[in-house]
Amino acid sequence: MADKVVAFKMKLNPGQAAEYKKRHDGIWPELKKELKNAGVYDYNIFLDEETNILFAVQKVKEGHDGDSQKTVTPTTQKWWDMMADIMEVNPDNSPVSVELKHMFHLD
Repeated sequence: MADKVVAFKMKLNPGQAAEYKKRHDGIWPELKKELKNAGVYDYNIFLDEETNILFAVQKVKEGHDGDSQKTVTPTTQKWWDMMADIMEVNPDNSPVSVELKHMFHLD
């Protein structure tokens, strides 16, 4: 097995780009730790400003699935609750997330 790349998309509510960035610039240390414990060691989120679609790309260590949403902790739930007013969410306030199919890689 090798490390893997996980990509997915989410939807930001219109007019919320600055607030989304502000909240992520201040990401909680305990949430960072949970992501790292899930094997995530590189995580980028990009915004398509025309559609308000967020594109996320995670690099995940071998032996981990990178899905920090599988094990919901109080910290994760608190983060989701805080983000729910600015993005599309499920009934439990987790972000509506659609995994993207890998189509090409250049080394």
